[in-house]
Amino acid sequence: MKKQLRPVLIFVFLTLLGTSGLFLGYVTTRSVKAVAADRYQELQLFTKVLNIVQKYYVEDVDLRKLLEGGIKGMLKELDPHTNYLPPEIFAEFESETSGEFGGLGIEITVQKEILTIISPIEDTPAWKAGLKAGDKIISINGTKTKGLSLVESAQLMRGKKGDSVKLEVLREGETKPLMFNVVRGTVKIKSVKFSDLDEGYAYVRITSFIEKTANDLKKILRPYFRKKKELKGLIIDLRRNPGGLLDQAVEISDMFLEKGVIVSTRGREKDKKDVTEAKKENTLSGFPIIVLVNEFSASASEILAGALQDNKRALIMGRRSFGKGSVQSVIKLGDGSGLKLTVARYYTPSGRSIQAEGIEPDVIIDPIDAEVIEKAVLKDKVLREKDIQGHLSAAKNSKNSRSEESFLTWRKRVKSKKAKDLSDKEKLLSEDYQVLQAYNYLKAWRVMKNF
Repeated sequence: MKKQLRPVLIFVFLTLLGTSGLFLGYVTTRSVKAVAADRYQELQLFTKVLNIVQKYYVEDVDLRKLLEGGIKGMLKELDPHTNYLPPEIFAEFESETSGEFGGLGIEITVQKEILTIISPIEDTPAWKAGLKAGDKIISINGTKTKGLSLVESAQLMRGKKGDSVKLEVLREGETKPLMFNVVRGTVKIKSVKFSDLDEGYAYVRITSFIEKTANDLKKILRPYFRKKKELKGLIIDLRRNPGGLLDQAVEISDMFLEKGVIVSTRGREKDKKDVTEAKKENTLSGFPIIVLVNEFSASASEILAGALQDNKRALIMGRRSFGKGSVQSVIKLGDGSGLKLTVARYYTPSGRSIQAEGIEPDVIIDPIDAEVIEKAVLKDKVLREKDIQGHLSAAKNSKNSRSEESFLTWRKRVKSKKAKDLSDKEKLLSEDYQVLQAYNYLKAWRVMKNF
């Protein structure tokens, strides 16, 4: 999501019959005068209805409320990410990219006219309350969400810090709606989380893209390089990352790419596109990267995954991403309100459209519950020579120093220790099958280079 307005569209403002009407037009080779003439009759109809309502409706009406309703109705004919933001909501919207704001901490969208959670942001009130990606919110404090815009739904969830919001949710696998009481709080986003996997391997979880995400990632990785001298492999976890600021995804992509296209955008003029390319300076290279995505990785996270995939810089693992590949420009209007307008589509370096398609992983790995894996492995475990009573031991001069680092090994370690004594590596690899597989692929990658 971008906060800067790109010069893709030209906005034409008209004032008719003493009312402030807003007309959004696209200027082609015809003159502004011709465009205005074509639309005059339609605008007359709008103005006539407005005047009739003002004059004959059974009660006095608020003109501003009617005009805002007209704007909202117009924008509902477009995509769900195009919205009118009243002054109070626009002010809150501007603060949400700073990394600290009041609210629940969820990214939402509208799918098939149902308000759906793309992802709760980690460590926020919504996350702690147990809301999950894919949950469908059917009511907010008793108000049904069907037919509401994203902005209207978000407005219902906003309010005083400390107050609770009652959400009625449909969840896959559940036979009846679930009720959640989420207490509004100050949402402080820590967008970058790091874990040292030892032996020169590292894991980074990016929860969202806010103003300081790229800078925070640099602060973590550069000292790690200085300390370890060598990075054998890096896992970048973008699962459940709902996106955020485009420039942060671009900057992080640039950290790992010496050259090549990062992303391009195309608006209504199909022959014109805006291309962003990587710069060679300060590139972190010389080690393999695996990026984890899932069906709730959206927007800026898809830009990063697509850039590294198409430039052959990273292997993408997991499940196909969400597919939110449209560009929104935010326009501040004169009265303090704003317009979030979809102006273009994102394309990966190879020219693939992300919109509605998402990023297809190179290796598809489904999430599997750790307990299920453990039971399956134990069931099929085969006795080896060393398991037989009275077996002959290895020769004293044997130099086989490789240790068995299987999934069961990690599970056994976890169960034998207290939670506070577990290392980051033990926590991750014993509980998260997809991270374990990414780690195994990185190690295999290094081994295969020797063949």
